[in-house]
Amino acid sequence: MTASEPAARLRLPDTVPGTRILAFGDYRPAKVVTNDDLAATMDTSDEWIRSRVGIAERRVAAEDETVVDMAVHAGGKALAAAGLSPEEIDLVIVATCSAETMIPSNAATVAHRLGIRAPGAFDLNAACAGFCYALAAADSAIRTGAARNALVIGAEKMSQWVDWTDRSTAIIFADGAGAAVVTGAPDPGIGPVVWGSAGDQADKIHVRDRHSFIVQEGQSVFRWATTAIAPVAAEACERAGISPQDLAAFVPHQANLRIVESIARRLKAANAVVADDIVYSGNTSAASIPLALARMIERGQVPSGAPALLIGFGAGLTYAAQVIQIP
Repeated sequence: MTASEPAARLRLPDTVPGTRILAFGDYRPAKVVTNDDLAATMDTSDEWIRSRVGIAERRVAAEDETVVDMAVHAGGKALAAAGLSPEEIDLVIVATCSAETMIPSNAATVAHRLGIRAPGAFDLNAACAGFCYALAAADSAIRTGAARNALVIGAEKMSQWVDWTDRSTAIIFADGAGAAVVTGAPDPGIGPVVWGSAGDQADKIHVRDRHSFIVQEGQSVFRWATTAIAPVAAEACERAGISPQDLAAFVPHQANLRIVESIARRLKAANAVVADDIVYSGNTSAASIPLALARMIERGQVPSGAPALLIGFGAGLTYAAQVIQIP
């Protein structure tokens, strides 16, 4: 090719104007650990736990139950509810920060076990903000033509990273999985993501190495979450063109009931049903938002087509928020 000849132009795939969530699916392990169960092994009580974090009980996976196992349960349920076959999914994203191993990816194994052939598949670790990060990635992939239908899963087995003698973490964290099926749409059903991080505070929640347990500076995280997150939530509403007063549901990461209630007050979403799944499910990190919303939909607490605000925040410190239309 000479300098005077035009350069070859690359072809891009066809794009779609928007995406929407077709359905959610959830999985909660059978084992229930109550506050009284914990009080029998450490210096705590039901009243102490409820007053500080708002949790009454949490679900804990069986010893031989893995992140992949739970993701498969939730993903299969979401696929069935969406009315799509495995062959119609071409992207699988698993958000998790509690995988048993780093290789292979959970997503590739989950896809195989669900009968999804040769999808794009990857894991994503943004800790408790992971589901919102993964949802944004799926939204972008579909709108730009890189995928047609995506399965997005938040799955965590936090119990295997918790020191069950440490009451600062053992009372909080739990296990479970939640999933969503995302597809293209003529009108947007997933609003613009507002995301970011505060890496200067990354040491506030961390696991030192593969032989260590999760450590959290609870008061520092509480102060950050109750001051920094409400403005992010408000910005996500503004970018989506939705007033907080128009929200039918507010579904923040289920970190701590006091944090959830504080953010909701600051957001002034007076007409929204505020998710409180943490009371009976504990803090399931990247799984908490889809778990909470799946339960709200199942109970008929929120109407189909109405706007809901999702916002995740946690280790990193990372955060992400977007408005969606409830399937």
